[in-house]
Amino acid sequence: MAFSLFNFGKSENNDTKQKVVDVKLDQIIPNRYQPRQVFDKDGIRELAQTIDEHGLLQPIVVREYEPAKYEIIAGERRYRAMKLLEWETAPAIIEKMSDHEAASLALVENLQRSQLSSIEEAQAYRRLMDLNHLTQAALAKGMGKSQSFVANKLRLLKLIKPVQTAILDHRITERHGRAMLDLDEKQQRDMLMKVVNNRLTVRQTEDEVAKNLGRPLPSEIAKQKAAARQRELAPIAPSGEPLPPVGTQQSSASAKKKKSRAKRKAKPAKQINDARLALNTIKKSIQLAKDSGFTVTTHEKNDDKSYQLVIEIPKKQ
Repeated sequence: MAFSLFNFGKSENNDTKQKVVDVKLDQIIPNRYQPRQVFDKDGIRELAQTIDEHGLLQPIVVREYEPAKYEIIAGERRYRAMKLLEWETAPAIIEKMSDHEAASLALVENLQRSQLSSIEEAQAYRRLMDLNHLTQAALAKGMGKSQSFVANKLRLLKLIKPVQTAILDHRITERHGRAMLDLDEKQQRDMLMKVVNNRLTVRQTEDEVAKNLGRPLPSEIAKQKAAARQRELAPIAPSGEPLPPVGTQQSSASAKKKKSRAKRKAKPAKQINDARLALNTIKKSIQLAKDSGFTVTTHEKNDDKSYQLVIEIPKKQ
């Protein structure tokens, strides 16, 4: 994957085995291209406790950038945990790498293994593109991502630094940040204060941004779409009773006649299309979730015996 794309991680002698050696902790420094900017202190303490009880299961990877001086390629959390335990040396594998290779590998290693924030991930993608002179398409292919996924992450870097920092510190979410992308710098600053101070939801933030830009409110648009879909769904509802047009009224007698006709018409359809009716109802609910801002992926199959619908909703939206 990414290793072949960036042309590193290949040994000149494939028969050479990697040796684990003890390196003094005070001779090791973190990698300057480490994408993670915020380390969970509680997580480091828990890792230190695990290492203290069970030992270090996987050595860190370093490179010698100067005589007797080493830079971490992979394993900074383990390095921090060992420092917390006041170890004098760390089990390490020493790789021979150029500055360029070390920087690229550190970025890829963390992108593949760490739960980075969206801002850290975007910054890592940008650094990899700059270091290796890659297009978005080439980077996406090398990382096993879609080009749209990479492009959407990179767009977050257009946010002003205070907004990026708020995402890094978990004061606002990535979706809050995305809602502010069309605002200028001053508007972003003002909106950030409003979101944090008033604890606005993503939808409330989207509405506030729309007000600033003179656009229709997303919440109103969603309501209108939901109402329209409900009107579309009503004719195939189990009761067979369509919703009356907005603003119209029916007499009691007229309503009873229509109700009676609807029941007669709906009965055979209900017997024949129960499964399809259930499937359509589920699809409408899925569309409601999409219009509310959720990412939902569906896979549908059907055969002579049944309909199959697999719904995927990423936990991290």
